[in-house]
Amino acid sequence: MELTQEYIEAENKELTRQYKKLLRISYQTLTKEDKKMIRKAFEIAVDAHKEQRRKSGEAYIFHPLAVAQIVASEIGLDATSIAAALLHDVVEDTSYTLADLDQLFGETVARIVDGLTKISNLKKDRDVSLQAENFRKMLLTLNDDPRVIIIKIADRLHNMQTMDAMRPDKQRKISSETLYIYAPLAHRMGLYNIKTELEDLSLKYTEPEVYKDIKNKIKDSKEQQDKYIRDFKKVIQDSLDAESLNYTIQGRPKSIYSIRRKILAQGVTFDEVYDKFAIRIIYKSDTANEKFLAWKIYSIVTDHFRPNPTRLRDWISSPKSTGYEALHITVMGLKGRWVEVQIRSERMHEIAEKGYAAHFKYKQGDDGDRGLDEWINRLQEALDNPDTSAVDFVENFKLNLYNKEIFVFTPQGDLKSLPKGATPLDFAFGVHTEVGMRTRGARVNGKLVPLSQELKSGDQVEIMTSEHARPTNNWLDYATTARARAKIKSSLKEEKKTIASDGKITLTRKLKSQKIPFNEKTINELVSFFKLKTSLDLFYRVGIGTIDNKMIKEFAAQRSNAFMSFIKNKIRKPTSTENIDRDEITNKYDDLVFGSDEQKLDFTMSKCCNPIPGDPVFGFTTINDGIKVHKSNCPNAIDLRSKYAYRIISAKWIDSSTQGHTVEIKLTGIDNLGLVNQVTQEISNHMHVNIKGINFTTNGGVFNGNITVVVQSKTHLNKLMDNLKKINGIDKVTRV
Repeated sequence: MELTQEYIEAENKELTRQYKKLLRISYQTLTKEDKKMIRKAFEIAVDAHKEQRRKSGEAYIFHPLAVAQIVASEIGLDATSIAAALLHDVVEDTSYTLADLDQLFGETVARIVDGLTKISNLKKDRDVSLQAENFRKMLLTLNDDPRVIIIKIADRLHNMQTMDAMRPDKQRKISSETLYIYAPLAHRMGLYNIKTELEDLSLKYTEPEVYKDIKNKIKDSKEQQDKYIRDFKKVIQDSLDAESLNYTIQGRPKSIYSIRRKILAQGVTFDEVYDKFAIRIIYKSDTANEKFLAWKIYSIVTDHFRPNPTRLRDWISSPKSTGYEALHITVMGLKGRWVEVQIRSERMHEIAEKGYAAHFKYKQGDDGDRGLDEWINRLQEALDNPDTSAVDFVENFKLNLYNKEIFVFTPQGDLKSLPKGATPLDFAFGVHTEVGMRTRGARVNGKLVPLSQELKSGDQVEIMTSEHARPTNNWLDYATTARARAKIKSSLKEEKKTIASDGKITLTRKLKSQKIPFNEKTINELVSFFKLKTSLDLFYRVGIGTIDNKMIKEFAAQRSNAFMSFIKNKIRKPTSTENIDRDEITNKYDDLVFGSDEQKLDFTMSKCCNPIPGDPVFGFTTINDGIKVHKSNCPNAIDLRSKYAYRIISAKWIDSSTQGHTVEIKLTGIDNLGLVNQVTQEISNHMHVNIKGINFTTNGGVFNGNITVVVQSKTHLNKLMDNLKKINGIDKVTRV
């Protein structure tokens, strides 16, 4: 790209415009000193990045400036954070050092930039749990300053917004990593707007056609939604105005990603997703009257529209652990449609939009930080647990993020927040690790209950402890929270190690009596013989007596025979039958090519998504089973691309094979006389498709059918499904 004088002048003008925009965003909250610091940070960032350009060709400085704007507008952080955002790539990419920043801006800015640099420099080796381990290390920086993670999320958001210049495989990898790590993290920090945008942008690159389709449909239905909101507002406006309330009513559309998730989870079409938007009532109030006014608005709305009693969510009396406060009600609105109405004050709205950062503005004393501090302490405890694998940690972390909350009481009447589905055992570990470890039983609302009982909001829970109680394997079936499970696993592991230590001594003695040397080779043979995974499992089983003298003698007797058999198998030549099988497999799958040089390689089709010719696919190199082919929108694709990007191979169909592919089709509809006959005739007569299996049931006039057919390609399948949909009485036709 040629950088003419005219282009550079235009770029400098745009840079000045963007800088002024940054100052405008946070103008009211900035002091003179703040403005000086931001100006100095901007000038140093401009100087440091002056030679750098992004892949799109624009000057690199636009990236830190955009990140600073996100930090200021979307999250509403302070001047220190804005300066750190402007400088976040300076130490990593330029000649400036951490010591320079410390001297120029002080210890806090330098510490935040150091945390961001550490995250960027995480080791990029090919370890299978690389992403999970990086995530764990990244969260460790929370202990230094939560702003590190918040700025990193803003950095990732801008990278996602400007990813068009990248290669498609790079776009998919970064998008998968975003869904795996950054979107859940933004959710936990209370940054709902950013979480939503990260998810939508990730879908844009992982499933571009689906994204485009849903986006266009939302655009088409926007006018209709706006009219619905105006009509809804007209009904309640007079009643709200009569109470002299200062309020605004707006619509909140559901994100593209969440609509996609609902379509997949419920097996519905776009038009059948009924809650594509919510109505939000935001009111002005001083702190003293906030709760009173929320319930007053609730009363007015439910006077005009019938509420669904099972869908009231009161997060004003008991805020979510992310700090979120609001009243949510679902009412039967106009045209017989259920509509979610969210009621929140301007303060609640700002906290909902900007997450924990907004607490700095509203906190009384240290209360605003208390929730975040408590979360960081819990997180630190989980991070410091050496017995939890990084992948387990991330999965548990994400599991606890998206869980809905319940609120239960201690015997003293204190309120505790737990994820939905939590048990008394989770409550015990939530109170204290020692209470959890010593749990003997539990009383809920004064009655003795099993440790596996699911708690409900409002329950009063009392834990009974004993000095002699200790965790058992069954406890893992009862515990649902990451904290409880990690502590139980850690305790069981310690106990196992103690027993294994005694078992090792016993095994040495038993092998000596059989004249077998106790060495690594023998241990490996024993592990293999008893079909175990590790030497620890072997020693543990000897320790508890499940591997006894008789079994050791059997091992000794078969040892030499097994070895000889192994040698014979190694030198045996393959028979002609084996060659035929291999040729058959190669011929069967000759329609796929892999990589940029379009090689033909041996592969197998993944059973989790069952791809057929025409489906967008990719190859995944497994450790034991060679290349497995997955559909691009396979439920496991995000996980695979994020954790094992280096094992992904691009793949494409070079033609539609004449080889048949088995697919299962599900039909639902209204039971008519002769419907089954029409369906089978349509398949066999018109489409020339083989039926491998067929199952029809009717219940209360509703028809359900499952048909397994053999088709040649995706086009063939789509045509068949379209024809089936036209049959009178058939409501839905879906591919399983």
